[in-house]
Amino acid sequence: MDQALQTYIEESRGLLEEMEGILLRLESEPQEEETVNAMFRAAHTIKGSAGLFGLDAIVAFTHVVENALDEVREGALSINGELVELLLTCCDHIGLLIAVVAEAGEALDAEQAAAGAAIAAALRSLLGGTAAADAAVPAVCEARLAASGGGLLEGDSWHLSIVFGREVLKNGMDPISFIRYLSTIGDIVSLRIDDSELPELNAIDPESCYLSFSIEFRSEADKKTIEDVFEFVREDCKLRIFPPPSHLAAFVDRLEHASGNTDMLGQLLIEAGILTGHELEDALASQESMAAAGGGAKPPIGEVLVNEGVVQKEVVEVALEKQRQIRDHKAQEARFIRVSAEKLDELINLVGELVIAGAGASLLARRSGDAALHEANSAVSNLVEEIRDGALKLRMVEIGETFNRFQRVVRDVSKELGKDIGLEIGGAETELDKTVVEKIGDPLMHLVRNAMDHGIEPAAARVAAGKPAKGSLRLNAYHDSGSIVIEVADDGGGLKKERILRKAIERGIVGPGQSLSDNEIYNLVFEAGFSTAEQVTNLSGRGVGMDVVKRNIQALRGSVDIESAEGRGTLVRIRLPLTLAIIDGFLVGVGKSAFVVPLDMVLECVELSEADRKAADTRNYVNLRGEVLPFVRLRDQFEVKAAAGKRENIVVVQYGGQKAGFVVDELMGEFQTVIKPLGNVFRNLRGISGSTILGTGEVALILDVPTLVQLAVARDEQMAMHGA
Repeated sequence: MDQALQTYIEESRGLLEEMEGILLRLESEPQEEETVNAMFRAAHTIKGSAGLFGLDAIVAFTHVVENALDEVREGALSINGELVELLLTCCDHIGLLIAVVAEAGEALDAEQAAAGAAIAAALRSLLGGTAAADAAVPAVCEARLAASGGGLLEGDSWHLSIVFGREVLKNGMDPISFIRYLSTIGDIVSLRIDDSELPELNAIDPESCYLSFSIEFRSEADKKTIEDVFEFVREDCKLRIFPPPSHLAAFVDRLEHASGNTDMLGQLLIEAGILTGHELEDALASQESMAAAGGGAKPPIGEVLVNEGVVQKEVVEVALEKQRQIRDHKAQEARFIRVSAEKLDELINLVGELVIAGAGASLLARRSGDAALHEANSAVSNLVEEIRDGALKLRMVEIGETFNRFQRVVRDVSKELGKDIGLEIGGAETELDKTVVEKIGDPLMHLVRNAMDHGIEPAAARVAAGKPAKGSLRLNAYHDSGSIVIEVADDGGGLKKERILRKAIERGIVGPGQSLSDNEIYNLVFEAGFSTAEQVTNLSGRGVGMDVVKRNIQALRGSVDIESAEGRGTLVRIRLPLTLAIIDGFLVGVGKSAFVVPLDMVLECVELSEADRKAADTRNYVNLRGEVLPFVRLRDQFEVKAAAGKRENIVVVQYGGQKAGFVVDELMGEFQTVIKPLGNVFRNLRGISGSTILGTGEVALILDVPTLVQLAVARDEQMAMHGA
């Protein structure tokens, strides 16, 4: 696909999202002029840019939308629920038209085209069927131009005003010959001679020209061709060419669809066929004269062209709007460079290989004992680290864009359910890896729809329970211990523990006498096919989806848990890694095996005392400055075949507000870790989230801290229960 067209598609989708966001705000907030203007500009830009690529379907449909927004701007049409609903549907249809272009499709199918025609007809009907709404682009332009006057004639004729200079005959030019030649490219409808400059008979110079001509001329030729007829006499005459109204409308249409190769007003008018090069030169000369007479301040060239009657005022206004769009577009392009995601991923992969190679070079430098080499290598390592951080930041995006897409979802689903639900967004500026953002959309969609369908009660039930009739759904994000936390919270009825437990026992998921904590009961909803819904809807209730949510989140090396209070609401908390590519790690050794702990989760390292080592056979915790710290022996967890050394250490980590310790033999220091996925054989290995390559070429396993922390806490609780 042509790069320019691809850029248009991406920008148009962004503008549609902007329009959708504005419409959703206008539905609940007072109408602001600038907000409506921003929406109009977005529609106008989509339409204008579509014309450059000959996307007539987009131009035609968006033009109807633009007319409606223009009516809103003028105050002739007020924003209400019906109009917002219709304009949102229009945005959907424009998005469909753009999708057809993106997929290199020929056109919409018959059903889609009929739906588009029905939407456009509904919009025209809402506008009251005015001529402005139904008219094609040229008719609208014609109405605007006729309003400016300027001496335009009726009909479809050009109007030429020719004032020959006094010396034209002396210079060997015959004015009549030019008029005669003019008739070869069209028809002279009428010719009027102005002899007002003719002197008394006794004062006439027979070699001087005193006449001027006013001609109505019908031709298919353009303005430049007509002007070229008088090319050889341009220095000896003053020529003004006024196009017929129908041509002017076409000129403005061409101006609105100009290529955008120039942002100079005069060149834009020339490109549209409204102005000729000679006319522009004359206007620039007049501008200089006015500046000299006025003390140096040049009047705008558009003002000069209007004052001299060369171009209509409305045409100049359209040209100025086009000029502003082009300059805004260039300013935007100057701020951002579009790079394909594939190239960015390739860069991250190369940086990963650079980190691995750098680790090998650092190891050789240390072994060499050469201080100068070691110092030089340290400098290179620091630069590699900066390059790594810079490359990873390129792939970080704000989650707010993903959150904002749910404004429309909440609006539409709440209407479908007959509930009044508002969406609150927090932490929209929180950044995480683009790959994670792309994959978290579907799980969030299921959680949001589920909360609206089963979590938030109908208005009558809420009022009876002493709650506001309007339900609240909140999306929030924040950073915590090297992870990003995404929360989906509602103020609905909450989860019913007894019903969940009863259903789990019925399905054999839980034994009749088994004792579970509240958190374990709530997490049963993530079991495949599990549902406590009393009725199935087209949104949820079939027991399909929550298990997929958990599986998708775990595939991103994340975790999900639920907090709920019956009658008050439910909170689903998702924890995800900031990036899936490269992290700062802390390298530890157990026997001859090496493990990596994500550095952001490491709090401190302490030596395991002899007393705690001896007590480890009967307990899995230590006293850390008066605080109980459960721990996991990595040697036992991963069955490392090596005897424990004389000294052991505890790496204290924190995840999700819980602390735990990992008992290791050796602390090997910080390590830039390039995450490599595990193969299918090891994918379900508990406590391991990935692997990396050390400078020696050996493989080290990356610890799954969330799983190991939960394991340590669970073991500690079990031992406490048995002890009791």
